[in-house]
Amino acid sequence: MKRTGAAPLIVSAVIGLVIGYLIDQALTAAGQPTFTPSLMLPVLLVLLAAVTVALAVPIRRATTGASGQRVDPFHAVRIAMLARASSIVGAVVVGVGAGLLVFLLTRPVAPSLGSTGTVVAAAVAGLVLVIAGLVAEYLCTIRKDDDDEQPGPADPGFGLSHHD
Repeated sequence: MKRTGAAPLIVSAVIGLVIGYLIDQALTAAGQPTFTPSLMLPVLLVLLAAVTVALAVPIRRATTGASGQRVDPFHAVRIAMLARASSIVGAVVVGVGAGLLVFLLTRPVAPSLGSTGTVVAAAVAGLVLVIAGLVAEYLCTIRKDDDDEQPGPADPGFGLSHHD
């Protein structure tokens, strides 16, 4: 499994930015108030970040031999996928927050401090989730064995070869 690169995170953030901006644009065009995220969103994102890293730490301890336990590769992959999903969701939240903030700051009327604060808090919490996801993904990386590079026997003598 390859680690998450910058490209998926940037694309996710850009998609989130467009969505955030268009949501507020559509709401304003319909005469509705702009979207303001709940104060619980940043709290939940930070909790998710903490849980993701906390789940990855035992895997890191097992891979370094600090815990004396074997690494369950299926468990490690599950946590690594959680970490990847967390970083992508965090990037989308950063983008949505940035889109909402761009919309708020480009209006002729100054936005209220409360709505701006919750948008900024959500974007910062999304960034925390991205960082935690990348750290957890790093912690779930299992080092390569030396024998992974060794080629197997050329013809083990089982079955037919593709040349027959």
